[in-house]
Amino acid sequence: MTQKTNAVRLLDQLQISYELREYEVDVHDLTAESVAAKVGLPAEQVFKTLVARGDRKGICMAVIPGDSEVNLKSLATATGDRKMHLVAMKELLGLTGYIRGGVTAFAGRKDYPVYVDETIELFEFVSVSAGTRGLQILLTPQDYLRVTKGTIAPIADVR
Repeated sequence: MTQKTNAVRLLDQLQISYELREYEVDVHDLTAESVAAKVGLPAEQVFKTLVARGDRKGICMAVIPGDSEVNLKSLATATGDRKMHLVAMKELLGLTGYIRGGVTAFAGRKDYPVYVDETIELFEFVSVSAGTRGLQILLTPQDYLRVTKGTIAPIADVR
């Protein structure tokens, strides 16, 4: 029996259909590429959630494909900030309620603005963290954007 995370409970409450995929966690390799291989999807279809801080608007979440890096200048443009930086790993739990490798953009400690890379619309479904290491949620981009109130923007650069 798969555990019910707050993210999964929220999807149930909103009656959004999804699929859960469990995978073996390697604490020494929490990369999205590794997770993608374990859940049987290409890395560009597994979206990772990064937490950033802007100089004007404060905290936001950047959701980008697993094979990409966030473009902080593009993210700043999308948010209305002049400068943007990723928050330190030690701040993640306090800000979001999640730890590295388990950050998701919904059902967190606080609802932050969410910016999602435009490539999300290329897929029939995407995979995102379920709010804990070892569990991914597969759902449609439309449902993901609706739940997160996400704003689409070109914020990722392929590595």
